Amino acid sequence: MSTDALRELYAALNRGDIEAVVKDFDPEIVWIEFPDSPGGGIYRGRDVVRAHFAQARSKWAEGSCEPERFVVAGDKIVAFLKIHVRLKSETEWRDGRHAAAYTFRNGKAVEMRIIESEREALDWVNA
Repeated sequence: MSTDALRELYAALNRGDIEAVVKDFDPEIVWIEFPDSPGGGIYRGRDVVRAHFAQARSKWAEGSCEPERFVVAGDKIVAFLKIHVRLKSETEWRDGRHAAAYTFRNGKAVEMRIIESEREALDWVNA
């Protein structure tokens, strides 16, 4: 998987195309997203991750999750993301930044973890 494929993944998320989001995920992917927060957790398997994305994306009224830059190190890629979303249940926009750290094997994403700090994300890829 390449940075171009990750750009397409986030474009698919932004347009609500969940099948395109998960198409390059290993069937046994481990998705780690803010485990201690509401809606976060550890999700195992492409079908479970697909359901998580569908549920989370269904709450958006409008918005986007845009990769601003990538750091590539061997079989790892960190995508630094800018989030600008308004949920259906809210009138205010939510803005934030975090990193999505991917590990790949045989061209498929086998793990993704959200990392909140840029320094921690760079340490994760030894950059």
